[in-house]
Amino acid sequence: MTQQADDRYAIGMATRRAVLGDAHVDRAQAGISSIDRDFQTFITEGAWGSVWSRPHFSRRERSIVTIALLASLGQDEELAMHIRATLNTGASREDVVEALMHVAVYSGVPAANHALKIAKKVYGEIDADNGGAE
Repeated sequence: MTQQADDRYAIGMATRRAVLGDAHVDRAQAGISSIDRDFQTFITEGAWGSVWSRPHFSRRERSIVTIALLASLGQDEELAMHIRATLNTGASREDVVEALMHVAVYSGVPAANHALKIAKKVYGEIDADNGGAE
């Protein structure tokens, strides 16, 4: 890697850890193989080192946009992961609900309905892990 690529990777990894948490990133890193090594580098540099690290949007705002996009696209696993990440980004449950209301209007009620089911499940798991506190 070039110095710029090294920097982008380091910035991306720091941002990825800040948003998704060390445990998640450590699990993802442990699972890297020759099949997805280049892809993992690409998303760390591109998504996390370039887009998520840009200064204009806050992490909260990026989180809200990402959740709406993932819900619209029906990307259930990624959606659940990013809903969990709101614990680190500052996006509230109310922010997520509002984002999913936009999904209902612009991407369809079925997409929003399905995303709300995922949000309820994820928040239920979070509450259970925190002793039932919302």
